[in-house]
Amino acid sequence: MPEAGRGSGGLPADAVLEGLRTLSGWTVDEGKLLKSYAFANFVAGVRFIDQVTVVAEQQNHHPDLCLTWGKVTVQLWSHDVGGITARDFRLAMALDVLYESGNAGAQ
Repeated sequence: MPEAGRGSGGLPADAVLEGLRTLSGWTVDEGKLLKSYAFANFVAGVRFIDQVTVVAEQQNHHPDLCLTWGKVTVQLWSHDVGGITARDFRLAMALDVLYESGNAGAQ
């Protein structure tokens, strides 16, 4: 997937839709990739966020996170271009792998 340039506003809508087909459970809401992950309890959600922090730092791309009891909601978009880029899709895929691995205390 091509990377959007600085100031371009992100990927074109058709590229975003194509990228969504490669992900499971992600949607676009107000120009941001969005997904909620379910957990058995609050502590498991916090553990997931701790592990998301490591992945985000490795990729130098940082999501907005919202923690509620049994749920972590992730929003991704590239602030520097004001839209969704390939970086967002890479991080979304990595977070799905993290969640599916069960290492984050998922359900």
